[in-house]
Amino acid sequence: MTSKRLDKALCDWYADEEVLDTTIGQLLRDQAARNGDVDALVEGKLDGTSGRRWTYAELLADAERMAKGLAARFQPGERVAVWGPNLPEWVLVEYAAALAGLTLVTVNPAYQKRELDYVLRQSNSACLFLIPEVRGNPMHQIAEEVAKDLPTLREIVDMTDPDAMFTDPSGTLPDVDTNDPAQIQYTSGTTGFPKGVVLSHRNLTNNARLFVKIGELAEKQTTLGLTPLFHTMGCSMGVLGSLQSATTYVPLLVFDPNAALDLIEREKVSWSICVPTMAVAMVAAQKAKPRDLSSLKLLGMGGAMVAPDLARAVEKVLGAQAMVAYGQTESSPLITSGRPSDSFEDMTGTIGQPALGCEVGIFDPATDEILPCDTVGEIRARSYATMLGYNDNPEATAEAVDAEGWLHTGDLGMMNDRGYTVITGRVKDMIIRAGENLFPAEIENVLLEHGGVAECAVVGVPDEVLGEAVAAFVRMEEGHAMDPEELRAHCRSQISAPKCPAYWEEVESWPLTGSGKIQKFKLRDQWVADHVAEKATS
Repeated sequence: MTSKRLDKALCDWYADEEVLDTTIGQLLRDQAARNGDVDALVEGKLDGTSGRRWTYAELLADAERMAKGLAARFQPGERVAVWGPNLPEWVLVEYAAALAGLTLVTVNPAYQKRELDYVLRQSNSACLFLIPEVRGNPMHQIAEEVAKDLPTLREIVDMTDPDAMFTDPSGTLPDVDTNDPAQIQYTSGTTGFPKGVVLSHRNLTNNARLFVKIGELAEKQTTLGLTPLFHTMGCSMGVLGSLQSATTYVPLLVFDPNAALDLIEREKVSWSICVPTMAVAMVAAQKAKPRDLSSLKLLGMGGAMVAPDLARAVEKVLGAQAMVAYGQTESSPLITSGRPSDSFEDMTGTIGQPALGCEVGIFDPATDEILPCDTVGEIRARSYATMLGYNDNPEATAEAVDAEGWLHTGDLGMMNDRGYTVITGRVKDMIIRAGENLFPAEIENVLLEHGGVAECAVVGVPDEVLGEAVAAFVRMEEGHAMDPEELRAHCRSQISAPKCPAYWEEVESWPLTGSGKIQKFKLRDQWVADHVAEKATS
């Protein structure tokens, strides 16, 4: 832990970390040469058992064979989309596209026709890899309907058909540059419709490598892929982090807490990354049916706040150290991270210090001035990991990345003089009540300290007098009933009256993005629709 102190909310202590000119394909070749007989990829099934296995040598052979087939049909730089859950073929497509010099477009398997059409059209994809259906979503049928109006989409490939995956390998693999686009990932859409984030080989490979270094994750371990592969936490931190540490990657088809725990026990998994909602479910499942999880050493969590009680439960029930991280797709994704040596208070009360190779500062959104420590402003980041830009959207790119290279995250937070940052909400989510700025994360943290609250989300809702009022959506722990007066009293004992929610809504489930983040705009929209209807009928 550093003894240095900041005199303002700008931390560049870790910015000089070495960044390597690597590509995804070359890293796979190098690892196969060094550790060809080490398991690289293992199929994780929903019944908690393991399926097919590939060593690094076998994975390279399959990836190169598939890549040569792609190179015979597509030109370097063309876009190919992959639409499916966490199956091994997804990972194979990721490597093959990289070797063939193609840009991989990652697509949420929950998408419906309108959403799929948007992504394929906006990315100008020439090929779509998919499976026939997942969880009742008729993906092949939807794709055929979308393809009728997309002349640029030349192929639809069924990933369950080996003949379609491995065509005549007569193509010549091109030279791929570290700064070439590797992927286009569409942002989660917690506040609206997604934009296509273009990330380079250099962005992704270094961010994943440095995540492994920060977490002090040993080589030749086993990790469980819980987060969706279409998200950077899955296909970058998980897949490419594993690649660079000769780790065995076990993708679980879709998240199921019991299957996840069974696979941790069966495959002796040592680390994984997830969103907090997944950790909550695994803690509950382990309590209901204990497994031998002695191999699990670390569970990284990001994408939402991690309550201290959840971190304690991860350590007590799952036996793993909780490590909190923060990032955005636009930064490949890691921006800040806890360190294994952090105190429990720093690990649970902050989002850590800047990631290796990254500068982080807190800026006044109105003046662009760097703010003093412990002052709320916009979190901004500058590093090698910043995206190449939004696909075919220079205006949005210019808004997100300024002339000095700072990525404007849109998140509000504050940094202490040790470089640890706390998130207080989104710039767009900030609640303005009677002219006072209120930060949802502060209120949510207080609510999560109540023993009966499992998860919560705080949003601003319209108020004719105050402009906005505070509404809390709460999911209670099993066996606890929601009592608004009790929760209000709990909040009032720790925060001022204006911050205490005026409205309380109990929920059993959340509207989530594909990566597991709560879509607050949907909660707000539903609240407005319900209350407008109440007024209309009263």
